[in-house]
Parts: sequence; C-alpha cells; structure tokens
Amino acid sequence: MEIYKGEKKRLYLENHSIAHLFSFQVEAFMEVHEYKRDEWIIQEGMRPDFLFYVVEGKAKTYVTHQNGKVSLLNFINANYYIGEMELINDVYYTKGIQASTKVICFALPFHRYRKQLLEDAKFLRELTKFLSVKATDMAAKYSQSLAFPLENRLADFILQTTNEGIYKEKHVTVCDYLGVSYRHLLHVLTQFCEKDFLQKEGRNYYIKQYQSLYELAEVLKNK
Repeated sequence: MEIYKGEKKRLYLENHSIAHLFSFQVEAFMEVHEYKRDEWIIQEGMRPDFLFYVVEGKAKTYVTHQNGKVSLLNFINANYYIGEMELINDVYYTKGIQASTKVICFALPFHRYRKQLLEDAKFLRELTKFLSVKATDMAAKYSQSLAFPLENRLADFILQTTNEGIYKEKHVTVCDYLGVSYRHLLHVLTQFCEKDFLQKEGRNYYIKQYQSLYELAEVLKNK
C-alpha cells in the first residue's frame, strides 16, 4: 500500500475533490491510499481506522463462515464507501476487502472525523442513498440467480472481475457466488471459448470479445 505525499497528494486531491459530499472541510487530515491488485484494504475481523471513499479501481468483499468456507459477497467500485458500517456501528464484524485491480481511495481517519461525520446532515444523506443502492443491488443479485441463465450472470461476473483483459477467478469462488455447479460453470466457460468470447491459456482466460459479453450482461441491467 502506498500513501501519497506532498505534491502527488495535493494534485490528486485537487483533481478528484469530494468536498461536495460534506458540510465541513475534510482535506486537512484526509489521506490518499493506493492498493495493488490482490492487496487487502481491510483484513477480515479487524476494524479499520479509516472511512474509505473509492476513487478508482475495483475490489471484492469476502467473509469466512464458521466452517472455514470463504465466500465472495459483493463487488466494490468507484464512488463506493468502505468502512461505513464500522463508522455507524460500535459492534460490527468487519468483512475482508481485497483489491481486484489497482485501487485508489481517500481515507478519512475515524479518530479525527467520526464525530463530525455522524453529525453532518449532508454526508449522512449521501451515505443513506449509498446504503439504499447497496441493499438494492444485493437483493437484485439473489433474484437474478432465479430469473436469468448462467450465461448472462457469468458474463457480468467476468466483466466485473477482469483486470487488463484477464479473467482468473477461482472456479469454486464463482460457483459459490453465482449459486451454480462446478460442471455447469465449466460448460458455459467452454461455450464462451467456442464462441471466441474468451481464450483460455493455462488457468487464465483472455477476453477477446468485450461487446459480446457486454450484450449478455446488459440483460441484467434492463430487468
């Protein structure tokens, strides 16, 4: 993880200002963090010291169950908050957040800003809208498993997890997230390769036809 300093930090704050989200000045103690692919932004079970606002990149949320099984819960994209549940809840089991591409976040230290954030009506309105959309997206994910074929859901999953045109998620993770059998997943991946949407090389898949995947995934968004 890199923390931007000096001129690099100043320019980034200037070019990606989020001042409009708050009624008070946040830049005095706000940090800019950059995480590489596969780096942990938050370790599961360890409460964060910051409220993060994602400016660039994508990340994934994981949870470990009592039986030791690890599940992918959802995706995090630009303009998402990380640590908002820890901000508003004194008791909350923190999920693991891992970068799936390079991620750049603004980081607001709780010890400096918690009281102001929880008393800022403007920020709380924005946070409420974000939480509402987040809850709706989670509900839609579960309904899609019944309403849409795997082809559409897998195309969307591939587009959300690809990095520089390479898709390499573990099959067991995908099966768990999409609620499908290992055999069914391999069958559809084989179909994608036969249609020349993907090209398999070792354990990785290279996207050859983005548009075809977008067309399949778009069905979910027009539900």
